[in-house]
Amino acid sequence: MTVQLRRYTANDLPEIRPVLLDVYAEVYADTLHVPFTSLARFDQRLTNHAGGAGWEAVIGYDGDQPVGYAYGAPLRRGARWWSHMTTPLPKGFAEEDGSRTLALFELMVRAPWQGTGAAHRIHEDLLRPRPEERVTLLCDPEHPRVLALYASWGYRHIGDQQPFPDGPRFSVLVRELEGVPTPREIIL
Repeated sequence: MTVQLRRYTANDLPEIRPVLLDVYAEVYADTLHVPFTSLARFDQRLTNHAGGAGWEAVIGYDGDQPVGYAYGAPLRRGARWWSHMTTPLPKGFAEEDGSRTLALFELMVRAPWQGTGAAHRIHEDLLRPRPEERVTLLCDPEHPRVLALYASWGYRHIGDQQPFPDGPRFSVLVRELEGVPTPREIIL
């Protein structure tokens, strides 16, 4: 099995939307009846996410079969991402300028490729060329194995939030991105 990774931008969304929706429908088949995880709600979130500047997706393919994907975009200046935290963050942590933090909105892999390392490859390929200082994501704490996987990839849990009234309370994870100097690392 050879997984090839392909990168896309928001301009490619009309072409790749069916793939993203089909993979989502398969991965979330057991919960599509729940309003928050329904295909229609995911499609709305996808549209909103892709509307931000700098949105990119990486889709893995095994031959012509989509394996899974990840997508994200930088948090805009004044983004509401941090406004739903249940505990206060350190001063300055939530300040966004449009280039500080990449929000990883989705990462999913179809069942036949789970446990093969495909998710990690897709994830790292999305992050590799990014100029942001850090990446953040939300993870349902009802999935401790997924939380442990993210921790093994360098993420740390910084708190919790519930950004959608009908959605779960999420664990908020952050990872520093390599190769981008942060203000704390710049020595004059």
